[in-house]
Formats: sequence, structure tokens, C-alpha cells
Amino acid sequence: MSLSEHQAASLSAETVVVAAGRPPRERDQPVNPPITLSSTYFGTGPLGDGDRGYGRYSNPTWDPFEEALGQLEGSTLPGLLYASGLAAVSSALSLIPAGGVLVMPSHSYSGSLVMASELAQKGFIELRTVDIADTDAVKDAIAPGGPSEKAASMLWLESPTNPMLGIADMRALADAAHAAGAVVVTDNTFSTPLVQQPLLLGSDVVLHSVTKYLAGHSDVVLGALVTSNPEIRSELLHHRIIHGGIAGPFEAWLALRGLRTLALRVERSQASAVLLAERLAAHPAIESIRFPGLATDPGHDRAREQMKGFGSIICVQVAATAGLSGADAADKLVQALDLWLPATSLGGVESLIERRRRHTAEPASVPENLVRLSVGIESVEDLWADLEQALKALGG
Repeated sequence: MSLSEHQAASLSAETVVVAAGRPPRERDQPVNPPITLSSTYFGTGPLGDGDRGYGRYSNPTWDPFEEALGQLEGSTLPGLLYASGLAAVSSALSLIPAGGVLVMPSHSYSGSLVMASELAQKGFIELRTVDIADTDAVKDAIAPGGPSEKAASMLWLESPTNPMLGIADMRALADAAHAAGAVVVTDNTFSTPLVQQPLLLGSDVVLHSVTKYLAGHSDVVLGALVTSNPEIRSELLHHRIIHGGIAGPFEAWLALRGLRTLALRVERSQASAVLLAERLAAHPAIESIRFPGLATDPGHDRAREQMKGFGSIICVQVAATAGLSGADAADKLVQALDLWLPATSLGGVESLIERRRRHTAEPASVPENLVRLSVGIESVEDLWADLEQALKALGG
């Protein structure tokens, strides 16, 4: 492919998103990788290293994206593309041995929590949920003091968490997990590798819902895993092949095309998020706000130390008004918006908003009046004007 490990290491991430995964620089080669539509490949005799063999094992359209993502996350190995974020979650959780202990944030992506909870209910694993921002509590969950309590097999990190935007001390927790013999998996969907590189902070595996920022246009459903450990990668690849959670070639091609503009989209959405968060924090209709870019946010100092920005997700709790509960006021706010789209998901070019507890799978500890905003790339003044008129409708 186009960039060697040395080249990728010497270039900024903003350049790698554009340059990685290009076809060879040969006369009459296309500038962009083509889509390969094939279920099988020519070959005779036993399959060896480098043989594609069959469409469930490999596809040339996956390779450029996997190369680019691996280099962006600081790995010497290509990433692994999956059919969805949850397919990637399933593959990562397969690293836990039977009866092993998983430590997971009590506030994290609901799909991950549901999958882990179902595995625990069936007796396959033990699940311990924690406030990931409470470093001492997480360490206690990883390595309990009681002689009858097992140490963790896996620590699952999200930072910032979904949707409460808690910030973990990633290096300290990774060190504690490794001391206990646990594998560390970090969901880096909210931050992207342009804002945070968990492998460089001690994580063993990084997970992405490619559906979100990496693809960036709300038109594909994909997931990905990245690791620098060849043995772990081999296990994950085997799981993908045997369980069949593979990406379609057209979706992989769209994701790579979306990745090319990641730096521009992240820069724009982060800048807008800072401005919007400052204005929302001062608005009387907002009861409270979480955004690590605010100096008043409890995770601000920790985020500033381990991130290259603060992301573009804002969470607010809408204040109750005369005749309306906080949850009803939050619903009214969402319904009164014209430019912001009331929809789930995040990380696309468009700005999305939703009250999270409308999802039955969302933990009960998430406040009923909490609204999550995913800031897109529209004019920030247009976004604010829409929010302002909707907040005014609440009487604020």
C-alpha cells in the first residue's frame, strides 16, 4: 500500500487520513482503490499466508481502510473491519475466557452493556460495572481484595463515556489492568484517533463504530478493531472469519471515502461544540451540562492531559418548567428544532439530537431529562439560532 510504517509515523494524522491506503504509484493505476465484488479467488492447493481464498476471509476493498485505521491509531498492524460496531464488540468480548471477569463502565454504549449483561446472565462471564471516572473504584473492581474474588480478565474503557461524558484516567487504569493480567479494550468512537490514541495510553485493543465519525456521512453501518499485538489480532481475525461478521465491499469503500475528510470534519465540529457548550452552559433552560472542553467540567483537566481536543458531543439536562417535567421539557426541546435532526447515532456531517432515555436499553442511572447533541459541520451560528428558538419555546 501507499505508506510505510516509517512514513506514517513521520506524518501528521491529518495527512495520514488522506494518504494511507492508496494504490501503488504505477502508471495508469487509479488514484483511489476500486471496489472488488467477489465471493472467492483463484487458487489451488493448501491455503498459505497471503492467500485470500474466500470472500469471508478477505477482500481487497477492506485492505486500504484497515491499513489507514491501523496507522492512525499508532499500530504497526492493519485494523480489522466488521459488519457493525456491535460485531466488533462481540469479537472483542470473545477474548474473555469462560468464566472470566469483565469490568465495564456503568455508563457506556448501551449495545455493549446489553451484550455484556446477556453474557453474564447466561453464566459465560462475570460483569462488574463501575464509574469509570472513579479511578480507585475501577482499580478495586479490577483486583478486589477478597481472597474469593477473581481479578478481571478484561477492562473495558470508554472515555468520554456514552452518554455521560465521563473521563477515565486511561494510563493509570491500563497499568492496573495489566498488573492483574487483564486485557484492556477501549471504545474510541467518540474521540477518533485524531483526538485520542488509546494504544499509546496502554490499551491492547481499540474499538470503533465506523458508522460514526470515521465514515462520517450516516450512510454505512460498520465497526473496526485495532491492536498492536499479533496474537490478539490473530484471535480477533479468527473470530471474524468463523462468526462471519464481515463488511460488505461497497460499505468498506464508502467508509474509506468518508475517512479522507475526517480531519476537516473533526476540526469544524469540535470548534463549534466549544462555542455551543459555552452558550448552553449559560442558558437558564439548561439545568446542567457535560462537555469536557468546559473548564468547569469535572473531566476537563484529565481530558486536556490525554486528548488532543474535546470531541463534539455535548450532553445537557433540560430544566423542568411550569407544567412540564424535565423529561417532557427535553422532548419539547427536541421537537421544536428545525435544523438539528431528532435521531439516534452521532458523528455525521449533520447535527443530531435526542433524549437518551427514550431508549429502553439505556441504563436507569442516565437522567430522564438528558439530551445528547452530536455537533455536525453546519454553520455554528445557524445551529445556535435553532437551539435558541427551541429553548425560548420552553420559556427560557
